[in-house]
Amino acid sequence: MTAPTERSRPFRSRSGSPDGSRRRILIGTDTYPPDVNGASYFTYRLASGLAERGHDVHVVCASAHGRPRVERAEGVTLHRLRSTSVLVHPTMRTALPLGVTGHVERLIARLDPHVVHAQSHFTISRATIRQARAAGTPVVLTNHFMPDNLFAHAHIPERFHTVVGSLAWRDMVRVAYEADYVTTPTERAAQLLSDKGFDRPVEPVSCGIDLRRFQPRPQEQPAARERLGLPERETIAFVGRLDEEKHIDELIQAMPRILNHRDVQLALVGTGQRESELRRLAQSLGVAERVHFCGFVADEDLPLVYLAADAFAIASTAELQSIATLEAMSTGLPVVAADALALPHLVRSGHNGYLFTPGDVPELAERLLEVLQPGRREELGKASREIAQTHDHQRSLDRFTEIYEQVRPVRPSAPRRRPLSGLPQHRRGTAIAA
Repeated sequence: MTAPTERSRPFRSRSGSPDGSRRRILIGTDTYPPDVNGASYFTYRLASGLAERGHDVHVVCASAHGRPRVERAEGVTLHRLRSTSVLVHPTMRTALPLGVTGHVERLIARLDPHVVHAQSHFTISRATIRQARAAGTPVVLTNHFMPDNLFAHAHIPERFHTVVGSLAWRDMVRVAYEADYVTTPTERAAQLLSDKGFDRPVEPVSCGIDLRRFQPRPQEQPAARERLGLPERETIAFVGRLDEEKHIDELIQAMPRILNHRDVQLALVGTGQRESELRRLAQSLGVAERVHFCGFVADEDLPLVYLAADAFAIASTAELQSIATLEAMSTGLPVVAADALALPHLVRSGHNGYLFTPGDVPELAERLLEVLQPGRREELGKASREIAQTHDHQRSLDRFTEIYEQVRPVRPSAPRRRPLSGLPQHRRGTAIAA
């Protein structure tokens, strides 16, 4: 009998069920709670969801406090590497590059995982991908990267955005070629990766949300507002970082126009670099009393934010999916969103809300007034809930589990030239064995 090849070798059975259905999965990520961002929350839900299903899940990430340590949380083993604060982003920490490669190499040798799932192309994820390749372990990569986030956090002047963005995408694509299988949260994100020169298959797999936690409960709205310290009036909500790429200034600029017609307030949930500037803007426009900076809201209390709201607004132009928008939709809220990147995948104008031209504040105000109309609000919110149900977190876990079971290591090869036709390459990957 001949030995199985790398491409055909079945998963080896580890400790757990006799048939090997319990997998040992190593997730490499450069952001993980307590970091506050979409990629961090997705990785946490992926890890804890897989552990809940009985898999042996390990996460290698930066230490939340600086010193290296091993933790156990919600069935997941966290291997936290020595870290330092990110000077340009004080709410995050990054692993010190020195020693990361060796630590990850030893971790993979000791754990002998069935699969490695990297969540970015930065320090820890990059080391995890390369060491897994060297060990012959299948590698899955999910891309959450957008240069716009880098521009804001690193304070890169606008005149350099094109050059820096091009270099950043080139680096990301180079690392993506080292993975055996690549996913992104949406079709638009997959197309973007293809547009930037990655000519191999990319599968859109939604980040997903917990539909049980985020569901309509209109009878709880008064209590939710009281809990958040919000007055009892119509409420437009935004949830996310108060950073440049979110364009929250447009939401505030729309408030005077909306207040000419309706008694409303804007609840901004989150923290970020532009908070002081946004407070000054609200003051200068005379709407400071109607713009509430709610600060950080713990994950367990997040459903209250959407329950307190009558509509959700997002002006961001750098969303590869937007988990907050999905959570709002799942709670039954109509949405007004910028017509940019992946947001049109969630918001269907006239069906569950409206899209507006990025930067067009009068159009944004007009659309928000439309969704706040009684009767119309409920109709749009019901449609939002129906769309959100196609993004059930359990379905995403199902798909990632299937990918883990089928993906095989492929031989490294030089990046191929993009097809002259420029056609999108969105199909399930050739690295998955039949």
